[in-house]
Amino acid sequence: MRLTSRLLWICAAAAAHAAPADWIWSARYVVTMDTPHRVIEDGAVAIRGDSIVAVGPRAEVDKAWQPKQRLDRPDAILAPGLINTHTHAPMSLFRGIADDLRLQEWLEKYIFPAEAKNVDQEFVRWGARLACLEMALSGTTTYTDMYYFEDTIAEVTKEAGLRGVLGQTVIGFPAPDYKTPQATLAATEKYFKAFANDPLIVPAVAPHAIYTNSDDTLRSCRALANRYRKPLVIHLSETKRENDETLQKRKMTPTAALDALGVLTGWTLGAHGVWLDDGDLKILKARGTGLAHCPSSNMKLASGVAPVLKILDHGLAMGLGTDGVAGSNNDHDLMEEMDLAAKLQKVTSGDPRALPAEQAFAMATITGARALHLEHMIGSIETGKRADLITIRLDAPHAVPMYHVYSQLVYALKGSDVADVMVNGRVIVRDRKMLTLDAQAVMAKAVQYQERVKRSLRPN
Repeated sequence: MRLTSRLLWICAAAAAHAAPADWIWSARYVVTMDTPHRVIEDGAVAIRGDSIVAVGPRAEVDKAWQPKQRLDRPDAILAPGLINTHTHAPMSLFRGIADDLRLQEWLEKYIFPAEAKNVDQEFVRWGARLACLEMALSGTTTYTDMYYFEDTIAEVTKEAGLRGVLGQTVIGFPAPDYKTPQATLAATEKYFKAFANDPLIVPAVAPHAIYTNSDDTLRSCRALANRYRKPLVIHLSETKRENDETLQKRKMTPTAALDALGVLTGWTLGAHGVWLDDGDLKILKARGTGLAHCPSSNMKLASGVAPVLKILDHGLAMGLGTDGVAGSNNDHDLMEEMDLAAKLQKVTSGDPRALPAEQAFAMATITGARALHLEHMIGSIETGKRADLITIRLDAPHAVPMYHVYSQLVYALKGSDVADVMVNGRVIVRDRKMLTLDAQAVMAKAVQYQERVKRSLRPN
């Protein structure tokens, strides 16, 4: 009896000296993606407020911290939330509307007309909800967007509890939200002010591309972004046609032309980067431009293969993106993009050692955070960073046996294996159930929009 009492006293004393935490999450493995890329077996993470306060072996974290709640996943990997560096979220409602086409034909004959007939603020609201639902359930905690009515997308992103770098599209013809670039820029400034210090939203300006905007508009976008210290997001060298036409018109590559205009001088993310040459890479490195690699989109539209190995060798930060799901890709599953990114570089380089699994996983986490210039906040599990965490189950047939953690993450595990998601210290997915959005209502609304879109595309 005395021994039991002494043990209880020791436990109580230890608890009394433990620091308070809101959560402790533990798992079979904690994949940190810190500088040495530590993988901690039987590891744990303590969370207080919106931040990580401790990472280490479970026994040590349990000894030092007393949580209000805990989540123990002995059959899972605990990893940083995934970062999708390029998408067009509301286009989820156009999923599969036109497949097996070249980019310009897809845009000009299908997407632009469908958007003109269907996209309004409510379309954007429900399309963004569908995208956020899909991304959260497959482990994405931060995404970069480029679309219309971006302030509405920001509202939905906060409603879902996700983190977003959300770019208001600026384009040189009447768009669903604003009819001129000047009106769009004026609205973007208001959007910047509305979300100036938001804990989840980084507002951005997103000139669509060099070929859809005038030089004056491109310069104005850069000036606005720099004035408010916000990012500029742009499609960059996605297709050979874009490169060839820019070379013919300007005697420069798109990268060189944008740099000559001053567009790359500041916080910038370029999407795709398929047709970059060595001179472009030197410019992008000098300007600190981040890049988004979209393997599914680039393959599906036959845009080409981005020189990922060369880009990374130059020291450029390149993350992974799904692109939109209206035909350039048909899902928002970043786990799938990791697998494809690695395999695409292997088959095109002829070297099976190219882009190993660990590096592919880094692109979806810490390297993606660097591409967004947000590595001080997200992308790895480290003390002081935001608590953006996911658990990935290891108890499915395709998950066993496991010899190497990174190989399993990239080549075997699926987005559907994600069990729990925390963003900014808030649990938004638990046991594969979305806690912040009504999944059934969102999917039912998507079916309603499907019928409306189909009707709009019928010939008169």
